[in-house]
Amino acid sequence: MNPITVKISEVKSNPNNPRIIKDDKFQKLVKSIKEFPEMLNIRPIVVNADMVVLGGNMRLKACKEAGLKEVAIIKAADLTEDQQKQFIIKDNVGFGEWDWEDLANNWDAEQLTDWGLDIPDFDKEEKEEGEITFSNELDFVSNYIVLKFRSDIDWIQVQSIFGIQSTYSKRANGKPWSKGVGRVVDGVDAIIKIKESANEG
Repeated sequence: MNPITVKISEVKSNPNNPRIIKDDKFQKLVKSIKEFPEMLNIRPIVVNADMVVLGGNMRLKACKEAGLKEVAIIKAADLTEDQQKQFIIKDNVGFGEWDWEDLANNWDAEQLTDWGLDIPDFDKEEKEEGEITFSNELDFVSNYIVLKFRSDIDWIQVQSIFGIQSTYSKRANGKPWSKGVGRVVDGVDAIIKIKESANEG
């Protein structure tokens, strides 16, 4: 399927689009399109046989906001209704994660923010009410047990029960972002959380 250029008025937004975009991010997308419109030819909007968007609803909205009269599309006319629904979801699923260390060393943080990437505030340490404390390091005066989880689902449940958060720090060169997950939990807090979880169950 090769991209074609059509009048933007011919392309219809999908009323069943499950994705939303915040105003600040939308304005960044508009700005990005104005500054780099060639991106739209490299990554065209995908539509079905009726010219309804399957992939690129936010881009279409931003293109209209940016004043574009034409837009590049790919028409996926042969997809079944089920395949169209799958495409809408799978096109928006993020399977990967950012390598913050690589971004810190090889990219400009100001540019990344300008391009729409949300960079966490690694200096800000928040401790919400009811959140248990945790550490990344072992000491030599406490007793420990090690829990091993073979299933990602089990590990996600444990993170939820114990309130385990991601932790961040700056590198020696002053740039962010080394990232890890705190897994050393205070035993008393852990017992309380386990009991609370059992009572809720």
